[in-house]
Amino acid sequence: MRYSTDDLRAAVTAGVLPATQLDALLAFLGARAPEPAATTPKFDLVHLLWYAGALVVISAMGLFSTLAFSQMGGQALTATALVYALLFATAGHYIWTVKNLRTPGGLLIAVAVAMMPLAVFGIQDAYGAWTQFDRPKAMRDFYYWIKGSFVFMELATITAGIVALRFYRFPFIVFIIGVALWFLSMDVVPWITGHAYGNWEISRKVSIWFGLAMLIAGVIVNLRQRSGDFAFWLYLFGMLALWGAITFTSGGTNLQKALYCAMNVGFLIVAASLSRPVFAVFGTVGVAIYLGDLAEKVFKDSMLFPFALSLIGIGIIALGLYYHRHRPAISAWVDARVPDAVRRLRA
Repeated sequence: MRYSTDDLRAAVTAGVLPATQLDALLAFLGARAPEPAATTPKFDLVHLLWYAGALVVISAMGLFSTLAFSQMGGQALTATALVYALLFATAGHYIWTVKNLRTPGGLLIAVAVAMMPLAVFGIQDAYGAWTQFDRPKAMRDFYYWIKGSFVFMELATITAGIVALRFYRFPFIVFIIGVALWFLSMDVVPWITGHAYGNWEISRKVSIWFGLAMLIAGVIVNLRQRSGDFAFWLYLFGMLALWGAITFTSGGTNLQKALYCAMNVGFLIVAASLSRPVFAVFGTVGVAIYLGDLAEKVFKDSMLFPFALSLIGIGIIALGLYYHRHRPAISAWVDARVPDAVRRLRA
């Protein structure tokens, strides 16, 4: 088990470690020879190339699958996707198990999972299984438009991702699942409303509940994970669905806007409590949106408006600098006060 400087300071705050021994202990640990770099995961140029290559393949087979490519026929399209999936899964399994290279092996498995929407698209195209929502013009519409016919593609992708995680514990696979869940939160609305594009208010409510469900799933995964950050992607897409649906609500009374600001301040507290920057990003943007709206009303048609917005931005930057400078003390203060259950969720 590894311990950070924040952990040691938290121990002092909690009275477990005498404050007089902290500096001596930190000096001793700082003087020790670092462990070999190979034992410390690091996102360097090699990792960047691996991830970039995987994303290029996923984009090439999904996002840039044009109408002309789809005209090869549904069955041929499915066969192509399955052959790709089999090749990538086989190569990924070999690199994962035989070569013991978890990152490239896991990425290839993730690419195999990402072939599932293409395979299901081909099956639906071959048998005309587009339900009442009609056939999309091209596979790439899966990434652009809300459509009830895409639900089967998303469910199949989620299922394939869960199966892959059963055998290969690689966090990026959760990214594929998270994207599919996020799309599902939008594409399931036509099934509820019976209309091609549904209703914005229903879409917003469904997105909120989907977002909450993904965040709860992230908490459960966070509690159970022992290595690797599998919860990150669930938190990210959960916040996209939840925060996005709430933020882009039109209108709203002053009280509702104040509650929106309070919600985003709550996200900042969650970020500090769990050491999860993803909540801080959305919370900060939300607070900035509220303050910008407030400044626009106070300084409406005034030359002071851009200066007011600038001050808001400077204040946010200053807050970030303050947190960076006092991070150990803030973390120690939080650690000493949060319950054990919350402490287990800290990244």
